[in-house]
Amino acid sequence: MAAKPEDAAPGTGDDDARLCALTDIPDGGSERIGGYLAVRRGPSVFVYVNRCPHIGAPLDFRPGQFLNLEKTHILCSLHWALFNIEDGLCVAGPCAGDRLQAVATEVRDGVLYVAAAKNETVEE
Repeated sequence: MAAKPEDAAPGTGDDDARLCALTDIPDGGSERIGGYLAVRRGPSVFVYVNRCPHIGAPLDFRPGQFLNLEKTHILCSLHWALFNIEDGLCVAGPCAGDRLQAVATEVRDGVLYVAAAKNETVEE
């Protein structure tokens, strides 16, 4: 689901759009949320545009599955490129040195929001 103005958080006075409940992303796991990928580590969530910087293809090999077997890196399903979870840096593969496009988010009251004004809208 792309961030839409009608998804704005009520009462926040800003353009932040609700993505999902924090509990929708398994702790230590990943999830596809519209055109984004999210990886949760406890209370922290790292969100990126679901697009390989090498050719622009989606990264998940099965819907919502983005991590390597050890769950230490985001894995591109086409080229086996590995990306750091914390900063999106490609550390192995054909796009080494490139980064995933980070998405500015915030967790408030157990809900993950994307800052619509700080990010491009991503279509599925």
